[in-house]
Amino acid sequence: MNIYHNIKDFNCKDKTAITIGTFDGVHVGHRKILKRLVNSAKKEGLQSVLLTFFPHPRMVLQHNAELKLINTLDEKISILKETGLDHLIIHPFTLEFSRLSAQSYVEDILVKQLNAKHIIIGYDHRFGRNRTADINDLKAFGKDFEFTVEEISKQDIEKVAVSSTKIRTALTEGDLERANKYLTQPFMLSGKVVRGKGIGKNLGFATANLKIQENYKLIPKSGVYVVKTIIGEQIVYGMMNIGTNPTFNEAKQSIEAHFFDFNQDLYGQNLTIMLLKRLRSEEKFNDVRDLISAMQNDQVMALDYISKFPDA
Repeated sequence: MNIYHNIKDFNCKDKTAITIGTFDGVHVGHRKILKRLVNSAKKEGLQSVLLTFFPHPRMVLQHNAELKLINTLDEKISILKETGLDHLIIHPFTLEFSRLSAQSYVEDILVKQLNAKHIIIGYDHRFGRNRTADINDLKAFGKDFEFTVEEISKQDIEKVAVSSTKIRTALTEGDLERANKYLTQPFMLSGKVVRGKGIGKNLGFATANLKIQENYKLIPKSGVYVVKTIIGEQIVYGMMNIGTNPTFNEAKQSIEAHFFDFNQDLYGQNLTIMLLKRLRSEEKFNDVRDLISAMQNDQVMALDYISKFPDA
């Protein structure tokens, strides 16, 4: 998959099949569209292209600082590499870009720059300045510029019954099982391992403290999770606590993972940790002994879960 960080960098001279959208989470609905795109491109002898945007348009147009995304940009790229796409274009979304007229957007970008021959898009897709143009306008442009439009119907979209918003809600409510089902893969957190206060080590549960750089990344509901990661070529399982360590009266949120049967120094390394199951909510215990007992019980439950789902 070729990756471009600006539409102007796209230099493929072949005709293309294109879909467009933010694709946050690359969930089951998105995958259905991408599969349709890739298959259609192969059948028609075209190059498959996903045109997506960063930052998320809502962050630019609505100044919505509260919007958190399921994936960081790097996570989304990693997932999309598995879909069979020929080209991924991540165009910077700006106010200037949002003010392009529908005519300019179609003629200058989709046709002249991206060589669009076939476009697959949802029935409710809107584009152009103030989002005034719709699917019917796109079909009309198609007749003028000799590209076809394949409409994803309302029935097809509703049949999937999933959206990025529903996944974000599930994660913030602690319903990891529902979120992972929609995503078709475990939700992930990616960041650098930094030094913490050593509380876990003193309790007999040494932890890797994950620092996530992207402030737009959604952090799921506080609690204890079963997790896995890949270190080198080794799959490593463990448990993760997301929260504020209330037993020690901490105020700042931390993300700490304890890996089973693993004692390598991870400081400074970048990890992508996949969340498999939520075990419980974070609790404040009366004393350290109660906390250790709870963590030991968490480990028993985590290992039991992993033993039943070895390919989790």
